Amino acid sequence: MNFEIIIPFLKPIEHLLESETVSEIMVNPDSSVWIEENGQIQLLPGIHFEDGALQTGLEVIANRFGKKLDADSPLMNLRLPDGSRMAAMIPPVVNPRPVVTIRKFTSRNFTITDLVKCRMLTAEQADMLTKAVSTGQNILIAGGTGSGKTTLLNVLADAIPEDERILIIEDTAELHVRKPHIVSVESQTDTHRNQVTFDDLLKATLRHRPDRIIVGEVRGAEARTLLDAMNTGHRGTLATIHANGAEDALHRLSQLAMRNSGGVPLRDVEEESRRSIDVVLHIARINGIRTVRELLRV
Repeated sequence: MNFEIIIPFLKPIEHLLESETVSEIMVNPDSSVWIEENGQIQLLPGIHFEDGALQTGLEVIANRFGKKLDADSPLMNLRLPDGSRMAAMIPPVVNPRPVVTIRKFTSRNFTITDLVKCRMLTAEQADMLTKAVSTGQNILIAGGTGSGKTTLLNVLADAIPEDERILIIEDTAELHVRKPHIVSVESQTDTHRNQVTFDDLLKATLRHRPDRIIVGEVRGAEARTLLDAMNTGHRGTLATIHANGAEDALHRLSQLAMRNSGGVPLRDVEEESRRSIDVVLHIARINGIRTVRELLRV
């Protein structure tokens, strides 16, 4: 990991930033520091920032990345140079001190074999999913925050043929797809400039001849556009969604799409979703292990 740009402002957690085994660092408003390491979350007593130091450091980091962080703009989300993600909130939306979460992508170089070894997938599931991706099936990955959706999507994308053009749409860039022909775009909804939403980007990318569309997280109006795309010849889509199960993922996708479907009944949109999606995966953390709990062929 390369965190030189932020380490001077986050000295108390420097050793955590440089650790190869720590995947997430969480500093809470009560000044407690928590980490996720090897799938387990734990409190690290004895680490603390001097009064005001964390907020000052976060404000300087925001400035370095061309963002604003103050009482009028108290939320910050940014991508660090190595691809890790940093999110922060400061007073008045949290009290008495800031909260910051840094998600480090220690698993970016995982292969499908690695996921089998760490029990995220079975060998049979890995083989089936590799074939599904390579043959252009549409796959929806569901789960909660931190369940491993991004890791799984990264690895599945390895099965996309090398000559295909891939367009990736995200809020904050997290995906590291290892293919030669990639266009990656980020929505712009937390700036003071003209906002560019997920749906804006999805509609725009459809004009740039994608062979594959990857959506970091389906969560709004883009669900309707995505269904339209999948129903008009855009095969091999990979997308993630927050949901509690495979069937729940299809239902949530339908609910999101219905909001922009011109009054079409939910049951009709759900039928359309089932026609559009070939495979739904639900991934969850069980006893510290991220694993695919459901694999639904639609």
